[in-house]
Amino acid sequence: MQLITGISELVVNDLDALGELGVITDAALLIDDGRVVWSGPSAEADTALQEHFIDANANAPASPRADVATVNDDDIVNGEVTSVGGLAEVETIDLGGKAVIPGFVDSHNHLIFAGDRSEEFAARMAGQKYSAGGIATTVAATRAATEAELEANLVHLLDQARRQGTTTFEIKSGYGLTVADEIQALDIINRHTEESTLIAAHVVPPEFKDDPERYVDLVVDEIIPAAEGKAKWVDVFCETGAFTEDQTRRIIDAGKTVGMKPRLHANQLTEGGALKLGAELGCASVDHATFATDEDLAVLAEAGTVVTLLPSIEFSTRQPYPDARRYVDAGVALAIATDCNPGSGFSNSMPFVIAIGVRDMHFTVEQAVWAATAGGANALQRTDVGHLGVGARADLAVLDAPSCRHLAYRPGVQLVERVYSGGELIVDNRPQV
Repeated sequence: MQLITGISELVVNDLDALGELGVITDAALLIDDGRVVWSGPSAEADTALQEHFIDANANAPASPRADVATVNDDDIVNGEVTSVGGLAEVETIDLGGKAVIPGFVDSHNHLIFAGDRSEEFAARMAGQKYSAGGIATTVAATRAATEAELEANLVHLLDQARRQGTTTFEIKSGYGLTVADEIQALDIINRHTEESTLIAAHVVPPEFKDDPERYVDLVVDEIIPAAEGKAKWVDVFCETGAFTEDQTRRIIDAGKTVGMKPRLHANQLTEGGALKLGAELGCASVDHATFATDEDLAVLAEAGTVVTLLPSIEFSTRQPYPDARRYVDAGVALAIATDCNPGSGFSNSMPFVIAIGVRDMHFTVEQAVWAATAGGANALQRTDVGHLGVGARADLAVLDAPSCRHLAYRPGVQLVERVYSGGELIVDNRPQV
């Protein structure tokens, strides 16, 4: 059991309300068995700790072990248990006035790949227009890599992201585009997260360039059946240069038939019907949504479909930034994620996308922090992460700052000091002496 005290600002989050951070100042947090069991003002920590022990002992077997004692006021001094037996040990962590937020939920990632596309990025910065065709470069490199090489790269990228405060990851396949390569990608993904996504319909591979319908047949008839039980989600890049709306419908329906839940890449490069299609198909989230009409937003709001905005993609491709205020005013549920990938946006830093979201997409700071935590949880249909309410996983980031506002206020600075997953310290960025 852990009691975290000295929290200058604790972001609890309301999963149902954009920007409702539920901030508690001068706060404490009680964790038991990897879950949050209480949060509140530091002044109430002693009482909360006592009550938790009483509740725990009340549920103990009729003949408790001799080393379990009833806790009373004399046993607790400034939140620290002083005289209770082994089953009631509490680790007290005093943060000395630092902010705590839920661990980031990065609900859109492409982390299984090989190769480098920095030359392509440099060309874009020199004025070349971005198109979806560059994915083929990564497909060739990924097919040539070994499983060990692909997994090593994934582990490296996950470690980087965790050091930036991310504790929940959705990870997509989509750079193999054969039955064997897509299944290999999913097998690797499933060793590192339960949020696995099949996006065999990422782009039409070169060998099917002259007959894209035949590739759709392969996805529907062979790849999706082979991926049954290996992918939680099915995704399609519905866009000019990728897959049509009719092809998308066919692929999503095939995925749903074998139990995969749908999500969609939609309207990244052009206006089109992909956003409405995502709502119609019951997608948990439609992602990118860079180009959205008022009618699109009304349909998405009515359907309750989460829109996941991806700030680092507009940053890297110089596409226009969508104005988050339009989406908020339309009543659309929002999330933000990194979309870390080697081509259109190679950043796995959630603090970075928060800063861009505030600066260039007109999120408020509170909305951006919420969208990167609770919003991502909603996009993944999770209620156990993205917040620090009672019963949530104890996934949290300690900031080297007094407030979460510093995530946008001090862009480019490593503000994540420590990261906990399920109550376990998994990252410690403090200087080691």
